[in-house]
Amino acid sequence: MDWAQIANIAASGLVALCALVFAGVYHLHAPWRSTAVGRHVMTFTVAVGALGAYTVLVTIWPTGPTTSVLRTARTVLLILIAGLIIQRIRMVLSAQHRGALLADPDRPEPPH
Repeated sequence: MDWAQIANIAASGLVALCALVFAGVYHLHAPWRSTAVGRHVMTFTVAVGALGAYTVLVTIWPTGPTTSVLRTARTVLLILIAGLIIQRIRMVLSAQHRGALLADPDRPEPPH
């Protein structure tokens, strides 16, 4: 392995580790299952961590049947991440729409 591959595997391993730690802390200390945003944050974090883990594993097993399974899993992960980004867009638009409905243009802003 050259230095670029070593840096890639180290960074990917760090992403996977950080995602795992976050998921553990979030699971233990937050009621993430009770809100759509909490479920989204957990799912997105785990998906990105799994993508980092994929990079580490495919570097260890660059050929063979294990690689085929890993590449299939990577494709599924990327589709999941795309879906989560679409969900994030919908959540932002929904929150902005609710904010616009709650705002009364005739009422002055409270002092800060």
